Amino acid sequence: MKSMSLSTYRRYPTPWRRALPVLGLLALGLFSACSSGAKKPQPVELPPVAALMGTRLAWSTQVGAGSASLAPVVAAGRVFVAGTAGTVAALDAATGKDAWRLNLGTPIAAGVGSDGQTAAVITANNQLVALADGRELWRVRLPARSFTAPLVAGQRVFVLTADRTVTAFDGKNGAKLWTQNRPAEPLVLSQTGALLAVGDTLVAGLAGRLSGLNPDNGAVRWEAPVATSRGTNEVERLVDIVGPVSRIGGSVCVRAYSAAVGCVDASRGTVVWTRAAQGTTGVHGDDRLVFGSEGDGRFQAWQRATGEPAWHSDRLKYRGLSAPLALGRVVAVGDSSGLVHLVSREDGSEMTRLSTDGSAIEVAPVLAGDALVVQTRNGGVYAWRPQ
Repeated sequence: MKSMSLSTYRRYPTPWRRALPVLGLLALGLFSACSSGAKKPQPVELPPVAALMGTRLAWSTQVGAGSASLAPVVAAGRVFVAGTAGTVAALDAATGKDAWRLNLGTPIAAGVGSDGQTAAVITANNQLVALADGRELWRVRLPARSFTAPLVAGQRVFVLTADRTVTAFDGKNGAKLWTQNRPAEPLVLSQTGALLAVGDTLVAGLAGRLSGLNPDNGAVRWEAPVATSRGTNEVERLVDIVGPVSRIGGSVCVRAYSAAVGCVDASRGTVVWTRAAQGTTGVHGDDRLVFGSEGDGRFQAWQRATGEPAWHSDRLKYRGLSAPLALGRVVAVGDSSGLVHLVSREDGSEMTRLSTDGSAIEVAPVLAGDALVVQTRNGGVYAWRPQ
């Protein structure tokens, strides 16, 4: 395979640039026990919308109830979305109309991955299903659960399962090409991990490190530790890399669950910097800054080159923030009440606020052409364009 590179960093559309003058059952039980006796902190009431930039709703549609493992993906002018009940759809990014839509007849656990031609999802009964033009191409059973969308690149489909195994399949017929096994842990996160292409290297988040693999045979080219397991029990030692990640060229910045944020030079397989951080959702950024939220909703920016804090904002604390999307001079982030907050890239101040169907936004917004697209827990898909 000569190259499996996905689209590299692209300048964001001019309108946005000018917008501003399986945590395991044991772990779940422990967390529930710890939290049941304490009153949950409440977010402060939001002030009236600042409306310092104009947006308009371009289109909206419905795909069925979503989850934190079902994030929209944009490829070849289409937005690929899925619902937990089994629906997969390819939407025209300009209009939101169906290019195709298919009900698989079985619940979906993770997806969608697509290169614009082939789309792939993973069902709740551990089947990897490949689709094209609204029809099923093939399906194969996986040996373990997965919470990470498949990566479709170079006419292959790559899967990261919860047991920290990476497997490659032929995109045409589903034949298994290779498997890379890593040491398993007693507990794993039921949360989206990291799986992406950087040039001719497949990069996967395995435990608290990024690993660069040869996509032709799965051989490990390099490993870059972002966080080291610590603590006195298995829950506290969880430091899995969580998605989404921020990639600019060969720079890949990631979050290790409740432990650290860091950037890796994926062309060399070296750690550029790491910094302690307590967040549990992925990060995003541009060529200068990396953005993410801490566990309590404190929104944070770090210098991409050094990891030094650039600014932070407490305005959205306790609002259950999604992973962010940096687009031009603003950063978009959803919350548990279905609001999308557009904040200044420079200091985190509010630029405007967008409303959806009132259900949680659990996955990061995506950029489709010049449209900002989000998917809600109740399955609403919304696209806004700047005015």
